[in-house]
Amino acid sequence: MSKHGRILVAMSGGIDSSLAAVLLHEEGYEVIGMTMKTWDYASSGGTKKETGCCSLDSINDARNIAVNLGFPHYILDIRNEFGDYVIDHFTGEYLEGRTPNPCVLCNTHIKWDALLRRADRLDCEFIATGHYANIRHENERYIISKGIDNLKDQSYVLWGVSQESLSRTKLPLGHLRKSEIREMAKERGFIELVTKSESYEICFVPDNDYRGFLKRRMPGLEQEVAGGNFVLEGSNKVVGRHEGYPFYTIGQRKGLGIALGHPVFVTEIRKETNEVVLGVDKDLFRDGMYVSKLNLQKYDRLPGPLETVTKIRYKDSGTPALLMQESDDRIRVHFHEGVSAIAPGQAAVFYEGDDVIGGGWIMKSFRQSDEPAASPARAAAV
Repeated sequence: MSKHGRILVAMSGGIDSSLAAVLLHEEGYEVIGMTMKTWDYASSGGTKKETGCCSLDSINDARNIAVNLGFPHYILDIRNEFGDYVIDHFTGEYLEGRTPNPCVLCNTHIKWDALLRRADRLDCEFIATGHYANIRHENERYIISKGIDNLKDQSYVLWGVSQESLSRTKLPLGHLRKSEIREMAKERGFIELVTKSESYEICFVPDNDYRGFLKRRMPGLEQEVAGGNFVLEGSNKVVGRHEGYPFYTIGQRKGLGIALGHPVFVTEIRKETNEVVLGVDKDLFRDGMYVSKLNLQKYDRLPGPLETVTKIRYKDSGTPALLMQESDDRIRVHFHEGVSAIAPGQAAVFYEGDDVIGGGWIMKSFRQSDEPAASPARAAAV
């Protein structure tokens, strides 16, 4: 009988998830390793060598760790549910003129649910992952907080995990730095983990060519959307033709195929008219945004207007902002200084200190001058 009970550990074959399993094993848990197969690389039509968490090498690396330490390892095939949910959402968001974040969606809606279902079948009380973040239980809520390694903190991608799922989740790396993890791997003789390169690509777009993926996924799309207008911010003056609105993202500068004598960026995507709006750097800035499809962790509902630091992308350092919850499923965010390139479809995550208040999906951004009746002072007074 193990010291702490049985725990199912998600193992991608990389150093972080592998060390999570190792540390839990050493702590006295009865560890069961599981590697999830989410995608067939060959079906993506990419041109690069197969890498990342779904490759055969990664699966074998995870299995080797389990064999060396003497605990079971299984492969969980979730390709159907992954494809139906994550990839359909990915393509659908681009068709709506938004920029999706499939890795957040996969973490919160596919991997956690799949792990917990299998954990129940294997009589595991807990599941664990190699994310750099922490969980604590306070005021009858399970709260995600930042990992101590600021460069590796992954709390942003965990905002969507439910209270029930958090109650059964362990994150053994949250109190460690990446440099410490590497040293631990060396000390235990897992040198191959230290030298193994890390992949930051979307698993089903391994060459980072999302345009090519959309074209392969939806034959005929290129012909359907080609030939729309590039228009200028403010004047709506037509300055060229583009390849189709799904192939552009807010903030994009490179690959526009247009020369206006000075740098321009995509500032807006208009699905209805197949227009892509271009502007200069200052045109990217917005004063706020609306966020929906919420998942709150620290609070069941915001306790009134709340000062936070809000992140609009994974590598964002965050911006001070005032939150106003307008309904059960919509929050209005007002930034205290302008924020550049807010992309509808991306995740917004709200922080109070190191704690994740919660998050949601960005619906749209706004300039304060466009919404004079909804000033933050007025909203806060309501």
